[in-house]
Amino acid sequence: MTTSEKQRLQQAELHKKLWAMANDLRGQMEAYEFKNYILGLIFYRYLSEKVESRAAKLLEEDNISYTAAWKNPEYREGLSEYLIQELGYVIEPEYLFSNMILEIKKGDNGKFDVEMLQKGVNLVEESTIGTDSQEDFQHLFDDMDLASSKLGRDVQSRSKLIAKIMVNINDIPFLHDDVDIDVLGDAYEYMISQFAANAGKKAGEFYTPQQVSKILAKIVTAGKTELKNVYDPTCGSGSLLLRVAKEARVWKFYGQEKTSTTYNLARMNMLLHDVEYQRFDIQNEDTLEDPRHVDERFEAVVANPPYSAKWSADAKFVDDERFSAYQKLAPKSKADFAFIKHMIHQLDDNGTMAVVLPHGVLFRGAAEGAIRRYLIESKNYLDAVIGLPANIFYGTSIPTCVLVFKKCRKEDENVLFIDASAEFEKGKNQNHLTDENVEKIIGTYINRVTIDKYSYAATLEEIKENDYNLNIPRYVDTFEEEESIDLKAVSARIETIDQEIAEIDAELEKYFKELGV
Repeated sequence: MTTSEKQRLQQAELHKKLWAMANDLRGQMEAYEFKNYILGLIFYRYLSEKVESRAAKLLEEDNISYTAAWKNPEYREGLSEYLIQELGYVIEPEYLFSNMILEIKKGDNGKFDVEMLQKGVNLVEESTIGTDSQEDFQHLFDDMDLASSKLGRDVQSRSKLIAKIMVNINDIPFLHDDVDIDVLGDAYEYMISQFAANAGKKAGEFYTPQQVSKILAKIVTAGKTELKNVYDPTCGSGSLLLRVAKEARVWKFYGQEKTSTTYNLARMNMLLHDVEYQRFDIQNEDTLEDPRHVDERFEAVVANPPYSAKWSADAKFVDDERFSAYQKLAPKSKADFAFIKHMIHQLDDNGTMAVVLPHGVLFRGAAEGAIRRYLIESKNYLDAVIGLPANIFYGTSIPTCVLVFKKCRKEDENVLFIDASAEFEKGKNQNHLTDENVEKIIGTYINRVTIDKYSYAATLEEIKENDYNLNIPRYVDTFEEEESIDLKAVSARIETIDQEIAEIDAELEKYFKELGV
């Protein structure tokens, strides 16, 4: 069995168990609520096994267990310093996931309850206080409310339900040595995608389908094997940032997310994908109103911001260095170009930026038209426009596009338009981009070729002639001529059919007379 086949089997089993756990909680709370418990416990198990693995390796030559070593003050001090330095946190032996499982399996004789788990969670955060990792671990488990009445009316009933979930999670062999850690990360993203698909827009806010993520990642890493950094100003669960790392070595990840719950998911997701706390900087605040990385410049910028969201468009932003050069602000009712301006400000001179947006950004007039003109005519930053199929995002069926920007374009370089809207695999709830669809988009972008009814490399003069309207059909002609109709042949066929009908009617009439009808 190949590695990929083995992983597919492991993933299929994992998905089956995850849904079984979800069904245990279904009916007691909404999907977007029980994800907090399942994913939170997966994450706690991951942190625990990480500690066990590192401690066992450190104590191997001493031939002493982590539990025994922790009881010795000298060992405990050294272990604590080592774990904080290496992992950024400590979990004491008593509160390891594996030890809690042992207590759960003792039944009524065990000492596990949700209060024990809560204490373990609290101690993880407390262990980071005053260290470099404090900001990355604080409030990570805030959304896993173990005191919630939705889990049960008393400690005993809540403990029973949580114990059942923990045992199911413990039965999944996705952290063992013979399994690639990405299986866990992929499962985590699978869970998010399923919740997004079943909980509507509320969940869809933080998940970008993997094939769309792949397109953005391949674009910003084209021709590169490593990146100094990558940035997502609306990072959601961090899946876009992590997808970039599958295409090139990324030294540091930066992101900002407005929603606290999703911000916690992003930090968890980084750690679950073995990104050390020193290598990511995820912030929790409104990116447009309070940017946290405004002085940084990034080699790659990716984003799937909320479409046509409202923002303040406050007069103070006229003098903001991110927006001041454009003369006009994005309208209050549509923040799309506010996000574009912000990201371009953060983009390094040698960087590439790819952002998913609604089609309205291509042709809407007024302030947005003026901003679009400035980006193309004055700055020559726009590199490509890629039209995607409708109904490929959770929570919305509208067609979207990918805009690609670069600051290092040549003066007379063309702008590539790709119309990939008709090439997809139809699904029951959402349409899907196949690997072939993705590869065609990327190959066309990299080679910048004109393909009949699919892509066109437009000159800046052509875009100017279209008054800087970027609507894709203006550049890519997808019109299909209808097949010519031979009216004489059609008329002759109709006459033949009429004659055949008359003959059949006559035959039927003869039978009816014989039957006396």
